[in-house]
Amino acid sequence: MKKIILATSNSNKISEIKSILKDVPDLRILSIQDFGVTPQISEDKNTLEENSFKKAVCIYNIFRIPAVSDDTGLFVDALDGEPGVHSARYAGVNASYSDNCRKLFQNLKNIPPENRSARFETVICFYPDNKLFRGICEGRISNEPKGKNGFGYDPMFIPEGFEKTFAELSDSEKNNISHRSKALQEFRKYLLSR
Repeated sequence: MKKIILATSNSNKISEIKSILKDVPDLRILSIQDFGVTPQISEDKNTLEENSFKKAVCIYNIFRIPAVSDDTGLFVDALDGEPGVHSARYAGVNASYSDNCRKLFQNLKNIPPENRSARFETVICFYPDNKLFRGICEGRISNEPKGKNGFGYDPMFIPEGFEKTFAELSDSEKNNISHRSKALQEFRKYLLSR
């Protein structure tokens, strides 16, 4: 059985990834939570690719198990791509999801709905294979937070072709269209082809 380790302690991400990869035969998906440790890896790089690669290498070097990491950003066109690579710490290093959403709404308060186009982008790194997989979901930012599902910016992101935010969609609906899902589907194809 092949083993991979997820370089995250975010339980939302872990369940999302496990759900999408569940049908890959002979694959055991571990996470750093399974080992009772949470290595602190600063996401101090300038791109999603660099942050994802850094996390995967660090986790691989600790556990010597092929590592999967991701870095995700929300890029808002009216804000010149903010919060972008700094999405997780947009309102500060220890900011909560709510803090980040509040700051984004504040920065968009004078931007009309038709000018709130945005995209979520995920880059997944699989190390030591040195493979990167990208997923993008286009959409727009809502006028107010809506929905209870998901995490992060989900209550404010309306994916293209929908009138509901990610947080209003079911897990299966989101997993069919999300940025992370698209990147993971590419990773899944890679695993199946090996």
